[in-house]
Amino acid sequence: MPNDDKERPSGRMDSQPPDLNREREQLLKSFPRGGKITEEFLAEHARLQARLSAAEAENARLRAKVEADEAVRDLLRKIEKLEGEKQELLSRFKEVQDDSTRFSEQFSQVEAQFADMANLFVASNQLHSSMSPRRVTRRIKEVLVQLLGAGRFCMYLSNPDRTELVPIASEGVPGDRLSPVRTDDGRVGQVFLNSTAYVDEKTDPREGTFDAPAAVIPMSIDDTVVGVIAIFSTLSQKAKFGSIDFELFRLLGQHAAGALVSASLFCQAERRMPGLEAFLDLSV
Repeated sequence: MPNDDKERPSGRMDSQPPDLNREREQLLKSFPRGGKITEEFLAEHARLQARLSAAEAENARLRAKVEADEAVRDLLRKIEKLEGEKQELLSRFKEVQDDSTRFSEQFSQVEAQFADMANLFVASNQLHSSMSPRRVTRRIKEVLVQLLGAGRFCMYLSNPDRTELVPIASEGVPGDRLSPVRTDDGRVGQVFLNSTAYVDEKTDPREGTFDAPAAVIPMSIDDTVVGVIAIFSTLSQKAKFGSIDFELFRLLGQHAAGALVSASLFCQAERRMPGLEAFLDLSV
């Protein structure tokens, strides 16, 4: 067998064997670097873990805030709803209050109307409740004082030739003023001739005088004026005449003289009723 060693050429010797020491040194040098990488990795991992924890905490905080904001929004929605209900209730209350005010005003008006009607009824009833001239006169005076608030007044009837007005009853008028008044003189005579009531609405009726009376009312029987009622001034609590006073003026003007004349004729007839023949065929 040929000898390989002898036959291998000397220029083709095998490559140098590896330098194990060098590889060992390189390996040893790589260990610190790997440790450093590991340390860096662990540090990065810690940083990421911290960031994750911070992110989770921030997420929890934001979630709590969102929930709180939602609760606030719910609360605001409820407040807005309650505010709407409140406004609706206030609106209804205002309507009820307005209705109540209108009802109170209407009720007050009705009460005032009933009071006025009661005054008129009482006045009319008083005028015709007696057939005594003295009592009728007293009733007229009561109406003037209690219902009209007259303080000083006088009732006049005309004489047969209608030239003078003679005082028949008075209140608060001094004796020197209780004398006949000519029908062509002063406010009293003017009202008698014109058959038109006079009321001074520009002056306080409490400040009326005998020459400038607060009101003068003609007294009629049918369409004939037979006398007047002169109200010279009113009581201290009567500052002005109202609508009911004008109705009382009208009632006195239409009924006072008739009540006086009827009572006088009844007394002259010795309080005897006329015979039945006087009432027959009254419908004709």
